[in-house]
Amino acid sequence: MNVGRGRSAASAWVERYARPDAGFRGAYFSGSTVGLPDGAELAPSSDVDVVVVTAADDPPAKPGKLRHHGVLLEVSYLPWSLLATADGVLGSYHLAGSFRTDTVIDDPTGHLRALHADIAARFAALPWVRRRCEDARRRIETGLAALDPAAPFHQQVTSWLFPTGVTTHVLLAAALRNPTVRLRYPAARAALADHGLPGRYPELLDLLGCRQLTAERVRHHLAALAETFDATAAAARTPFFFSSDITAAARPIAIDGSRDLIDRGDHREAVFWIIATFARCHTILAADAPGLHRALSPAFRAAVADLGITSTADLLAGAQRTLRFLPRLWGTAEDVMAANPGIHA
Repeated sequence: MNVGRGRSAASAWVERYARPDAGFRGAYFSGSTVGLPDGAELAPSSDVDVVVVTAADDPPAKPGKLRHHGVLLEVSYLPWSLLATADGVLGSYHLAGSFRTDTVIDDPTGHLRALHADIAARFAALPWVRRRCEDARRRIETGLAALDPAAPFHQQVTSWLFPTGVTTHVLLAAALRNPTVRLRYPAARAALADHGLPGRYPELLDLLGCRQLTAERVRHHLAALAETFDATAAAARTPFFFSSDITAAARPIAIDGSRDLIDRGDHREAVFWIIATFARCHTILAADAPGLHRALSPAFRAAVADLGITSTADLLAGAQRTLRFLPRLWGTAEDVMAANPGIHA
């Protein structure tokens, strides 16, 4: 399947299910397909991200992953207010990239195309690139500050893991690249290599704790995750914002996609999403199947133990390591910006 077919399916979904809503203000593509030609291959472990813009200040829960015309879509809602000004979007590292190229699916007001025209002209200006890097750095700081030692352990792991992973996004923003979610580590490695800084990449793996992990060990944890994932998908009842990531439809991404990374030699790069998915499964199991949560917890604990994490104290210490690393990370981001010929004054 190619990207063009995926986009056609996404457009059909928007026309049928999103456009009739009274609050509909438009829709656009986001994520890993942005900037790809229609003829590019859409891997089985990839989805097509669609953002539906709504007039509601409190948009409905995102539909998440769903299949339409045989294509796996990831649909989310965004309030109109977040796209009110081009400057506001330009300074947001997770919003700006979608408007660097023409990603508009439907634009009844004309505002989305006006945003694209303005943002495309200024996207690579150094002050805005730096502002997006600063936005990502703040996300790390605020995320780690929110780690609650009183929360269940799986939630603590999530609160440490995702801000730690945003270290890659600082560098991807500096490199003018998509701040991808699941594939953030291989994307950051490629960005650093392309800017003459491959030696800085292992520092990111050290923060995650996976630099020394072997492919065999990661494969072992993935097999345990697959068991947990399938049990969770069958038991899930309580809605969470990530619920659609833990379903049979999403299994090709969470499980098969991680296996693909291991098979191609990127086992350390697979760790981030394996742990993220493990923790999300246990959030669901704790709510909907406490017995399974208890029975399957040792496998999750073993996976995070291989990152050097066995307690809340370890997570808090890891958070402090990341915070202490931020000046070094910022220096690397500045080096990437300085080496990037696509950035202008």
